[in-house]
Amino acid sequence: QVQLVESGGQLVQAGDSLKLSCVASGHTFSDHAMGWFRQAPGQEREFVAATSWSGGMTYYADSVKGRFTISRDNAKNTLYLQMNSLKPDDTALYSCARYFYNDPPPSLIYGLDSWGKGTLVTVSS
Repeated sequence: QVQLVESGGQLVQAGDSLKLSCVASGHTFSDHAMGWFRQAPGQEREFVAATSWSGGMTYYADSVKGRFTISRDNAKNTLYLQMNSLKPDDTALYSCARYFYNDPPPSLIYGLDSWGKGTLVTVSS
């Protein structure tokens, strides 16, 4: 059974940095592309970042490009999201997700087959 468990979310101030982790189990982690998504209160879930199976290709939402970095350690079955220069608008529940294929599809929002429960990031102004 695929399990994705996020951690690292907390209350921070605007301008701070934070690193999220997502530990995967129950499947061959390196066979799949992975992504981070977020959902702010009262809003729909949105794409944040994705990485190919090797970590060699990365993709970002325009809103986080240049501030967030997605990475993975296949030996540790762990996905990361380094978040710098955080803004109040980054406040959301951050979830990691597994893509069915080893590269994300062009849409970046389809082809996902497993989700974690999320970790809450709150950025105060």
